[in-house]
Amino acid sequence: MKLVLTIIIGIFSICQPSLYGQKISDDSLLKKARLEIYDNPDHTINIVKKLLEKENDINKTLSLYTLLSTAHIAKRDFDTSLQYILKAKELSQKTNDLKVQTSILISIAIQYQQMQLFSKSLETLNEADEYLKKLPEDSHERHTETARSYAIRGMIYKSQWNSEIALKKFQTSIQNFEKVEKKQSTYANMSVVYYNIGYCYLNLFQREKAEEAFNQSADYARKAKAKSLEAFALKGMAEVYKQKRENQKALDLLINAGNLSKNTGDIILNEGIYKEMADNYLAMGNSDQYQHYNKKHFEMRFKREQNELNSINHIINNHNKETLKKSQEIKSKYRTLTIACMGAGSIIIALLLYLILKIRKQNRKYQKEIQQLIRSS
Repeated sequence: MKLVLTIIIGIFSICQPSLYGQKISDDSLLKKARLEIYDNPDHTINIVKKLLEKENDINKTLSLYTLLSTAHIAKRDFDTSLQYILKAKELSQKTNDLKVQTSILISIAIQYQQMQLFSKSLETLNEADEYLKKLPEDSHERHTETARSYAIRGMIYKSQWNSEIALKKFQTSIQNFEKVEKKQSTYANMSVVYYNIGYCYLNLFQREKAEEAFNQSADYARKAKAKSLEAFALKGMAEVYKQKRENQKALDLLINAGNLSKNTGDIILNEGIYKEMADNYLAMGNSDQYQHYNKKHFEMRFKREQNELNSINHIINNHNKETLKKSQEIKSKYRTLTIACMGAGSIIIALLLYLILKIRKQNRKYQKEIQQLIRSS
């Protein structure tokens, strides 16, 4: 459950393409790719890969890489998602666009947060904050990225069972999202935040507030036309009814959630739905259905853990590469500093030798003059 509560933030990165303020070729295809990222991520991936093959503009390429990363997150293929977002980070070093650099860093922080690498996520968010400060104070980009940043921080606190602090972060996130243009990506993001607010209230045993938050999450998901996000919200509401021991109502919501998420292939969502269905059937004494859904739950859990393992291995490899690169940079700087010091030392020694020789020459001259004066006297 802990991972289920944290993982949904990955959908946030769908707002990336809108940050670059540029029209990308084949607009209708790209629009379709963005709209289907929730419910048919494979179609999104196919479209974006075709667009990527003929794209040369750096900012448009960054946008496409980010969209690919998000689509793979929707499939819970974290390893491939991470590779694309790291490609985007490497490419972003070639542009001076603060909006792009900030957005990429926050997307990477999302990736680390999903994998529960919280210190790495916070480190990346702190790096992004330096860019955020330089964006215009009332700009769309600053409000959007601030909202995403606070949402991730809220996720981290919620995962550590600091629900009160998490709620404050989520409220700041919502306040910033409310300041930006209302469109599908904004509605989707707000759905995600309210979903997590719902679980914070559940952790605090405030069921009425939790149900209200899940309802808001579902409403925003419908506005975003995002079936998978609506399915997550319904799963959250089902958990409220399970705690109330209204198991049949909970099952009705879970069945609806399962129908909504049929085409997504979302391992995390399916894992959560199957677990909740198993729990409710067990509470109702239906052992056959309990065993059926418990088995499906463990199958999804195994797939998810395999995906996470692959992603962690990739992160370790990437971390080793970054460490090696930094080590080489330090060695290069040390060699440069050593050469500079040796050069400066040589100049100083040469200057001292010159002064010593000059003084000796003058001393010999003075000695001769003194001896002549003595003789003449």
